[in-house]
Amino acid sequence: MAAAAIRPMRLAALTKTRCSIFQTAYNPTSARTGAKYLRARLRGPSMVKYYPAEANIAQIIRQWPELEMRNYAEEERLQDVEDKKKRGKGAPKKAKEKGDSRRAGRKR
Repeated sequence: MAAAAIRPMRLAALTKTRCSIFQTAYNPTSARTGAKYLRARLRGPSMVKYYPAEANIAQIIRQWPELEMRNYAEEERLQDVEDKKKRGKGAPKKAKEKGDSRRAGRKR
């Protein structure tokens, strides 16, 4: 004697009930929902733990001035900016008002 086949309608009702009990998404058409990626564990916290905290020299110098440390990279950068300004290659001055900007003079 052959086992009776279960009707698809009954299987769908069973799946729907199972989804409501276990709080999973009911997706009878198998449409792509991205649920797999939304359920996945977040990677950010693990990556933050893996890489050590980066030392910020400027912050350390400001925090402990009694150490009399010097940030040579920052001093060199400031000197380069000063040299560029002397040669006329520095950043343009910021406009105080709307009419002072270079764009205000150009009209299309």
